[in-house]
Amino acid sequence: MTRPRLKHLTLLASAAALTTACGSERINLDKADRGNDRISDGAVIFADRCGGCHTLDEVGTEGSAISVRNRERPDGPSFNTRREDKDAVLYAIRNGGFSGAIMPENIVVGDEAEKVAEFLAKYAGRRAARSQTPDTSVQGDEETDQGGPGR
Repeated sequence: MTRPRLKHLTLLASAAALTTACGSERINLDKADRGNDRISDGAVIFADRCGGCHTLDEVGTEGSAISVRNRERPDGPSFNTRREDKDAVLYAIRNGGFSGAIMPENIVVGDEAEKVAEFLAKYAGRRAARSQTPDTSVQGDEETDQGGPGR
């Protein structure tokens, strides 16, 4: 009787290891950050605790709405395009976001919150930086020179 039980436990342990390995493959950090435990831990915690409501390509999460038409109440901002600094992330974690309407307060605490904040401060908004286009508007047109709408 002990043999089937042992086989069952071995099977569960193998499944758990496979699940963990598959989940970590979706995390794509910069080469320099792969050895940085604080950033790596922050990425894993973010994916686990925040990924259901927030989008961030580096951790493979898709919790934000893509368009206003398919938005749901718990959809948080996409961190692909929204930049954040550490203090703002810590404020949001402690206070349930900035509006206090949906995000649970203290979804992570202590050192885990610090790690998530450090991770987001480094990785949030990277797509925004790539997609910005230079200002190509024409300066010095008649409306602007005469105090019109361009001023």
